[in-house]
Amino acid sequence: MRYLSIIITTCIFIGFTYWILQKEEIDTTMKYFPFDSNVTFTQAETKLHFLTESNKNIYQIDWESMSEVDQPVYLRQDISLLYVDGRLKGIKSKWQEEMPIIKLRTTINGEGSSHYQAISYHHAEVHYPEDVIKSVQKMSKDELYIFDSAYTPLESFRVPENKNQEEWKEALDHATIQQLHLHWKKLIDYFQLPMDAYHYVPLTVISQYETTPIPNLTIEETQKVIAQLWEGLYSNYILPYDQTNSTVNSFVPLVLFDKKGTHLRVLYQDQNGEKKQLIQYYDSSNVS
Repeated sequence: MRYLSIIITTCIFIGFTYWILQKEEIDTTMKYFPFDSNVTFTQAETKLHFLTESNKNIYQIDWESMSEVDQPVYLRQDISLLYVDGRLKGIKSKWQEEMPIIKLRTTINGEGSSHYQAISYHHAEVHYPEDVIKSVQKMSKDELYIFDSAYTPLESFRVPENKNQEEWKEALDHATIQQLHLHWKKLIDYFQLPMDAYHYVPLTVISQYETTPIPNLTIEETQKVIAQLWEGLYSNYILPYDQTNSTVNSFVPLVLFDKKGTHLRVLYQDQNGEKKQLIQYYDSSNVS
């Protein structure tokens, strides 16, 4: 009986350890698989809302991301990134098994006039018999301008509705773009890249390639490249920040699409302030 008890205890321990390892593996990977035409996203959206103003001009922004597929699948994963005036403000991510819906929501404090941009990646992994694995994906984004003046109440808008809002949007965009261009130029120079060999796209507007192909690629090829791009971003850019909870001096990454249609690069500054680049070749899933 004593030996039987030891065997049972050992089996339980091994099984529990395996379960933990499986959960950790799921939590720290996001894999591209061939697309599944039998599963679709019925909803996928990211929303930013101005909530309320408190004392000393501090206000709150509601940051929300939600997605739903039309049936339960093996694994759901969603990621949402928030940038304020071109700087990383926060990262939210969640995974769950056998559930069609994922909701991410948090409230952040803000101060002064700012431009908020959020982009989300929604992913579903579908398992079939005989180890057949497929996936579906969707991107969503939202942006919000906060106009804080000493002479008027706080205003929020996505699209300017009057001349005053147009002027504030132009001022905020100009300041952010100047800062980002300076940052991106330093990264391009550091990695000694030929500027005329690439198309340049900030990560915050990468969702345009849901309906528009990357130059020199078909829409089907584009979908695969974008899925592999997020796979690389999740492992190399998002998880390190998520694990350290540090977003100090991090700007919007710049995605460079090779004009010959062979590869892309992602330039960014990591959580330690080091300059980094990811290289992804279109004919493979390798990201280095």
